[in-house]
Amino acid sequence: MRIFENMESQVRGYIRSFPVIFKSAKGSIMVDEMDKEYIDFFAGAGTLNYGHNNERLTNAMIEYLQSNGVVHGLDMATTAKKNFLQKFNDTILVPRNLEYKIQFTGPTGTNAVETALKLARMVKGRSNIVCFTNGYHGLTMGALSITGNNFYRDEAYISRSNVSFLPFDGYMGPDYNTLDLFRKLLVDNSSGLDLPAAVILETIQAEGGIHIASAAWLKELSEICHEFDILLIIDDIQVGNGRSGDFFSFEEAGIKPDIICLSKAIGGGLPLAFILMRPDLDQWKPGEHTGTFRGNNLAFVASYEAMHYWDNNDLSEAVKYKGAVIEKELLAIRDKYPELNAEVRGRGMIYGLEILERGLAGQISERCFENGLVIELAGADDQVVKFLPALTIDEETLLRGIAIVDKAIGDILQEKRDNLTGEM
Repeated sequence: MRIFENMESQVRGYIRSFPVIFKSAKGSIMVDEMDKEYIDFFAGAGTLNYGHNNERLTNAMIEYLQSNGVVHGLDMATTAKKNFLQKFNDTILVPRNLEYKIQFTGPTGTNAVETALKLARMVKGRSNIVCFTNGYHGLTMGALSITGNNFYRDEAYISRSNVSFLPFDGYMGPDYNTLDLFRKLLVDNSSGLDLPAAVILETIQAEGGIHIASAAWLKELSEICHEFDILLIIDDIQVGNGRSGDFFSFEEAGIKPDIICLSKAIGGGLPLAFILMRPDLDQWKPGEHTGTFRGNNLAFVASYEAMHYWDNNDLSEAVKYKGAVIEKELLAIRDKYPELNAEVRGRGMIYGLEILERGLAGQISERCFENGLVIELAGADDQVVKFLPALTIDEETLLRGIAIVDKAIGDILQEKRDNLTGEM
């Protein structure tokens, strides 16, 4: 690992949690240079929804490269882009009765968020953006201004102006409708809340600790936005692309956002990000918002193949089935170890096991890695063990991974009991 310590910036993060050199990966299995295998419950932070080196996607990319397909074309028309646009429209938008224009941004999710914020402010002629507690939208300046976690925020390099934070669904407890506060602030001319250009949120807060907005809450939020002429932006970068069980995470609520941000898994494992916007919002002048990597032709090829998973409901049903398996197993772990005081939250194939004892979730993740499982943390204090396997993982591997978590928890708790006995 010395070459990484000597040459790579201190900002590197995941390498510290998983301190080995990985040499290969296939499906939901990663292999290090010592030939040790690891089950992957991280999936590239949700980028690898279809697994590592998905054969269908990989073969299509190899064929494209060998045929001298255009790899970089700025925003020029290419065959790869044409095929992607047609497939996305026919397979994703039309069956859901959705009509959107697509704007390709820079290659990462935060680029899509920046574009959505800029567009909303331009169209509405207003600057304020409403976002929510525990939200995470990226780390460039605009996206960071609407990200809640103090770990990422510092007065030295962030602009806090023109952003208003409000409590997410459930933040004030189960009996408090946080949208009552939002409405009250909007109708009160002395509330201090400037009429927003847009509201932005994740329907399932992934990095924030697996907090889930109810369908009823999302419907009411959509109605408020419509009533007060506020654009509704859904950040579906991590929990879209099938993670919830539907392609878009908001489908269950029956709403139609004005703008949607997509990245991560939409590129089939390669960098790709874009926004979907109502056609009437597309008010850009040619070249007004641009960038060198707005669109990735190789990612278009991979994404085109990945969208074949959505030609029917098989993957959607599989995600919902395996999500139920995850929930059942995690509830059993919660009940098996009552001293954890754990809480289970999730939907589809994103779940969290929240453990409030400081540092314990980190110990569990570390022990899991020692035993052959890659699993990360979420939440403001890294108090949530985050389950984010590939959507295509087989049930046997899924259960083996959860069993590693179970064993890690049992071993750590037993060691704590042994230490207490020894002290006495």
